[in-house]
Amino acid sequence: MNLQGDERLDYLLAEDLRIIQSPSVFSFSLDAVLLSRFAYVPIRGGKMVDLCTGNGVIPLFLSARTKGNIIGIELQERLADMAKRSVSYNGLDEQLTIMQDNVIDIAKKIGYEAYDTVTCNPPYFPAIDASTKNKSEHYTIARHEVELTLDQAVQSASELLKQGGKAAFVHRPGRLLDIITSMRQNRLEPKRIRFVYPKEGKEANTLLIEGIKDGKPDLKILSPLYVYQADGEYTEEVRQLLYGDQ
Repeated sequence: MNLQGDERLDYLLAEDLRIIQSPSVFSFSLDAVLLSRFAYVPIRGGKMVDLCTGNGVIPLFLSARTKGNIIGIELQERLADMAKRSVSYNGLDEQLTIMQDNVIDIAKKIGYEAYDTVTCNPPYFPAIDASTKNKSEHYTIARHEVELTLDQAVQSASELLKQGGKAAFVHRPGRLLDIITSMRQNRLEPKRIRFVYPKEGKEANTLLIEGIKDGKPDLKILSPLYVYQADGEYTEEVRQLLYGDQ
């Protein structure tokens, strides 16, 4: 493994995998862990796509839950290269494919209505005054809608999915109405929502939502997920997600 610059090789403990990360380019957050566990995964086979894959963390997480094939789409060349090297390091080249490409219109290249599951951790923040954006171009593109809007991400997910296929997104609760509106406009009927809270008594700061392509209306609000206990330690559910049975 040839690490570049300030890259490091981190552990995905619950999955017993390794991943290349860089504090100046990209490091995954808890959001990626939550999305990878929330999303529907065809266990024995199936075809999946992860949009805005970053350093490939969600495909790596998903690979521990399924035998199916997973494609990760990442616009930024540096991040896509990190993802490819992580996939190879873990010996997963037969199952995981990383493509350095634009999420917009990606179905034209990899196939319309051909996939069972699409996951997406899109940029959360509107592209506004440059002073509010991250100083790092890599983080700006990953976190702000400068290259990809929420509507464009949802549209691409819908184009990729088979009828009855499932799309799962992680976002901020403040964009709930935006994402539900966009999903319905793109034939993705919201079916499951789970709100994530820093701890009991605090406002939710993360939203997990799943929709079925051409599904019938029947929305379920799942039990809340709390990240920290009152003493500042992870809750048992989050600890299990991060560390497995260790």
